[in-house]
Amino acid sequence: MRPGLKTILEAMLFVAERPLTPQELHGLLSEFSMGEIRDSLRILQAEYEQNGRGWELKEVGGAFRLQSRSELKEWVLRLKGICAQRLSRGALETLSIIAYKQPVSRAEIEYIRGVDVSANLRVLLDKKFIKIAGRKDTPGRPLIYGTTKYFLEFFGLRDISDLPALSELEDSGASSPIVLNYVVN
Repeated sequence: MRPGLKTILEAMLFVAERPLTPQELHGLLSEFSMGEIRDSLRILQAEYEQNGRGWELKEVGGAFRLQSRSELKEWVLRLKGICAQRLSRGALETLSIIAYKQPVSRAEIEYIRGVDVSANLRVLLDKKFIKIAGRKDTPGRPLIYGTTKYFLEFFGLRDISDLPALSELEDSGASSPIVLNYVVN
């Protein structure tokens, strides 16, 4: 007996080393329509949520991945034997500015922060959270920066519009434009 589409998708996402888009899954599963694949992904998401499993099917950057639930991070880290490391406050603020203002130049970030951000940009580029998005059409043609697909995947965002509105953050009393929970795996 042939397994159902949900079972096939679940197995593929379980062994995938990165999130998979519906288009990629359709390319691998051409015997199923794109609609069937999308419907099955949504059904799996709902089932995992309803059953209170230790994992969830998360849409990140337009792709899907199976992951452990964020509220279980403490126990998952115990298993992995990993200590949580956080981005420095300066790197986090720099990343926040880039996420909200992209594309943005180093000079614009430094104007907002009031300090040199060269080291923070290097860290964020090394960790693949940001990329050089081109050059600004102004004298000197400075580099401009934007977030990457990996940024979306890592922080569990479907797209950049999933970031909270700045007004929400101001109302909550957040001291930085966005609080990102960064853990090195």
